[in-house]
Amino acid sequence: MAADNTLTVNVALARHGFAMEASFAAVAGLTALFGRSGAGKTTLANLIAGLERPARGHISIGDRVLFDSESGAWVPPEKRRIGYVFQEGRLFPHLSVRGNLEYAPRFLPAGTARPDFDEIVALLNLRSLLSRRPQRLSGGEKQRVAIGRALLAQPSLLIMDEPLASLDAMHKAEILPYIERLRDEAAVPIVYVSHAISEVVRLADTMVIVDDGRTVASGSVEEIMGCLDLRPLTGRYEAGAVLAVTVRGHDKTFGLTELGFSGRRLWVPAIDAPLGDALRIRIRARDVALSLTEPADTSLLNILPATVREIAETDGPQVEVLLDVDVPLIARITRKSLAALDLRPGKPVYALIKAAAIDRQSLGMGGSRKRRK
Repeated sequence: MAADNTLTVNVALARHGFAMEASFAAVAGLTALFGRSGAGKTTLANLIAGLERPARGHISIGDRVLFDSESGAWVPPEKRRIGYVFQEGRLFPHLSVRGNLEYAPRFLPAGTARPDFDEIVALLNLRSLLSRRPQRLSGGEKQRVAIGRALLAQPSLLIMDEPLASLDAMHKAEILPYIERLRDEAAVPIVYVSHAISEVVRLADTMVIVDDGRTVASGSVEEIMGCLDLRPLTGRYEAGAVLAVTVRGHDKTFGLTELGFSGRRLWVPAIDAPLGDALRIRIRARDVALSLTEPADTSLLNILPATVREIAETDGPQVEVLLDVDVPLIARITRKSLAALDLRPGKPVYALIKAAAIDRQSLGMGGSRKRRK
């Protein structure tokens, strides 16, 4: 039976005019701490790692209590067995990649099983880099080495604090697949700090929203992104629903892939994934149009019968409409269209989605839920 590495956090902190009240649980897979800059995400990560001490509360991983204000329990950071990957790799410049990787296991307690060096090198594709010094590595390569070093310390939890923040778009695209592999194959729970919704949607199983020092919502990515009342925190421009889908088929003639969810079908540009693969797909609210009747003779490939569930009106020219297509879907339309269609909760409509609007940046692999199926 696998060890219980569930992270449980319930802490409070007050210092220098900043107050934090945070409570959440992170199970297997990748849990994203999401929020704007200054919301308290890194402070929360540091509390978990033991780099800062809460005023009160409780932190545990499985049955290991790391902090408890009532009993006085406190495990120092070097004994918590938590790997920490920072925005910059923080590699030792005088050591080769191999030397950096081999440094971490030196501090494992006596009798602890050593992680498989070759397995982690293969997981992160580091073999060709082993003899290089950090100065000769790209930003993405440095981060892969930093992740490998953290894994070789045999952590019970891995914290990644904005690991892509210092990378350009090309190097972000390079390292994202490795983080997906890490999430799916390394069997180490990950707490991932980010203010980039695209990263969270692609990588996370669970999402915790941090705002002004408080954890205001937590749940699956699909649940959080499907809540209209959380739009101010998840980003109005990026608003959209996230759907769990499976690959049903490929149309090689037209370069399309058929995805299925809840008995429904979506066509998207071709995805290199085998039949049955679990994916997560983000459909932006701005890419969803509405109609009262089913369109005919249209270029649109995705026409889904839906029911209006909720309408979030603002003083501006646009509104967002939460739809039920057996899962939540969000459409952004003008107030003029809202009036013209006479939309209200319970009204049947058709959701219209352009296949071309769903690109690779809107897709994520199935994550730990894929493994559990």
